Amino acid sequence: MRRTTEMARATKQVKHFAGRDTSWMQFNRRVLEEAQDETNPILERVKFLAITGSNLDEYVEIRLAGLLQRTEDGHTEPGYDDLPPEESLAVLTADMHDFVEAQYRCWNEQILPEMRRNGIRLLQWDELTDSQREIAKAYFQREVDPLLTPITIDPAHPFPRVLNRALCLAMLLRVKRRSSGPTVLGVLTVPRALPRFVRLCEPDAANPTFDYILLQDLVAQNLSGMYRGYEVIAQAAFRVTRNSNLYFEEEEARSLLESIRSELHNRRKGDAVRLEIVTDAHPEIVDRLRTNFELDDSQVYQADGPVNLARLMFFYGDIQRPELKFAPFVPKQLHLSRKVNDIFEDLRQRDILLHHPYDSYEPVVNFIQQGAIDPRVVAMKQTLYRTSSDSMMFQALTDAAASKEATVVVELMARFDEASNIRWARSMEDAGVQVFYGVVGLKTHCKLAMLVRRDEDGVTRRYCHLGTGNYNPITARFYTDLSLLTSDPQITDQVHMVFNYLTAHAEIDDYRPLLVAPLTMAETFLQLIRRETEHAAAGRPAHIIAKMNALLEPSVIEALYTASQAGVQVDLIIRGVCILRPGVKGLSDNIRVRSIVGRFLEHSRIFHFANGGKEETYLGSADWMPRNLFERCEVVFPVKDKAIRARIQEEILAAYLADTAKARLMQEDGNYLRQNDGKKNNGAFSAQEFLMRRAEGKADLDAIPQPGKATAPVVSAETAAKPAKKRAAVPAKAATASVVEA
Repeated sequence: MRRTTEMARATKQVKHFAGRDTSWMQFNRRVLEEAQDETNPILERVKFLAITGSNLDEYVEIRLAGLLQRTEDGHTEPGYDDLPPEESLAVLTADMHDFVEAQYRCWNEQILPEMRRNGIRLLQWDELTDSQREIAKAYFQREVDPLLTPITIDPAHPFPRVLNRALCLAMLLRVKRRSSGPTVLGVLTVPRALPRFVRLCEPDAANPTFDYILLQDLVAQNLSGMYRGYEVIAQAAFRVTRNSNLYFEEEEARSLLESIRSELHNRRKGDAVRLEIVTDAHPEIVDRLRTNFELDDSQVYQADGPVNLARLMFFYGDIQRPELKFAPFVPKQLHLSRKVNDIFEDLRQRDILLHHPYDSYEPVVNFIQQGAIDPRVVAMKQTLYRTSSDSMMFQALTDAAASKEATVVVELMARFDEASNIRWARSMEDAGVQVFYGVVGLKTHCKLAMLVRRDEDGVTRRYCHLGTGNYNPITARFYTDLSLLTSDPQITDQVHMVFNYLTAHAEIDDYRPLLVAPLTMAETFLQLIRRETEHAAAGRPAHIIAKMNALLEPSVIEALYTASQAGVQVDLIIRGVCILRPGVKGLSDNIRVRSIVGRFLEHSRIFHFANGGKEETYLGSADWMPRNLFERCEVVFPVKDKAIRARIQEEILAAYLADTAKARLMQEDGNYLRQNDGKKNNGAFSAQEFLMRRAEGKADLDAIPQPGKATAPVVSAETAAKPAKKRAAVPAKAATASVVEA
């Protein structure tokens, strides 16, 4: 029986919780710290700054827009921090303005000078040489001008419908033959197909620099040619962000697909919620735009540089300077323990755990591909939430439909991936794949794949992949996630029942050993926490270690507070939002919260319970958030193999808890303190660096710092003496995905 969020919040005590929006802003500040960190290579710092811009864009489109809606609709129900929507909005807006100022300070005072020192220059028009100006003019005439449509605003030409987050220029114009006449507004939208930075020359031995000009500056230099007969008094680049929430009524599957498709079109035209405009914009331009978009002054943000910082990711991909990026990392390859290329025989003997990106993602792809071509595999089932546009898994599933039963549960409402998911769904249906869209009213967020195979001994078995991350080979290179491959009947039989729930809404009372949301997961987690509380009260070992993306569910937090008061040691590793307050005397003395933001996006979910000495570890797709526990189909699964459980505890969790290089510790007031100043190494220990070296065979477990114990070197003498195995390096690729909703 589904439990509602309202039931879970019944015990809520607001004074015990931090503000959700404040916590999210602090998370994005931790990402900004990586852009400010001088120990990171400069192009990585540019990438982190771009991610902060992308994060903020999505947050404004969804969270800020939702808060504005609640305020305008007259809602007064307080949030987690006991503030009504109007006050929360005021606090968030002030915080966002401070954050935007910090972004551009980082760009102008730290990033740009460091780029110049490394031969990467973003030039103003008056800094260009004659030859560079000719290159820029030729590029404008050839690539840009044919795509532009200049508009003047008058009774015959109303203000154009500016698309969401589109780069635009606004001009204050006056007819030349009327030197004292009124001014009019001109608006020009720059197509998204054009890069926002124009390279002015190819670097070579004689001129090793990478020189660029902002596209908005190049267009501004050519306005007179587009507005002939007008004097351009002033011009300013701007961008509008619109409410991107989707609104529709879910009915049956086909109408759901059509509803989402139509709403995606409307998303581009939602109400404006933010105006970004260059800092030196003429006040009249700012006022006219603000009035047109019906915005308050507080919704206008000044950009002291490119108006879209997310587009800085361009530099990471365009500049081929490996020395200005993190050193390439080669993931560890899986070696089957028995017969070569027979994953099924191997899985009949043991479970396999993969820790991405330290372990290669290829075995997961191969598992699906082998299922598609193996004649003994008679059926395949898989969930898809997000994947890459050229996914090998997508191709394997469509190929499988020609010779066996292939079923896919596609989540159409994976935020900002709706359009691509619709395309996959239709293409797979055309190929003969049975495509389902999950349970009405719930997102399908669980990560499951099941192959049904008639083995050589005549027995039909199920083989499963269960994971914490999306089936996306691209993001698997820079998201940390865990994969379990297994043929354990206790697990695979219940995976089968979960697919029945997703395709036929066929519920059962007990999915053990799996935890399934929204059916059994929330109550089971509460039982596990209460069990630790009982162990502590009885003097038995009691410890909870939980790693996730966010912690927001009040009933879970209250259970953790109770556990802490009983003496349970609680270590939380939470990348993003956390409204629990650690270290509050008499409430959460025994709870510690840390966030790790580094080279890889921390995305894995791990839940470890000491259980009085009979340890249990679970992995899965769910955070401790209301939406995961009550509004999505999620699966958390146990790690039954002792060796795998030991690896998770002694290698993975131990490394994260020992991190002093990238960890930030949450304080009682909700603020975070970085253990390392980010300016020098100071002997700090990095969990991600250790796990990379561990995958390369260059680090032992002794390298993880222990209280009161000297730390061993990351590279042991034994492994250093061994010749390195040569493997194909993973290509360096821009982390174009944001980290908000991952």
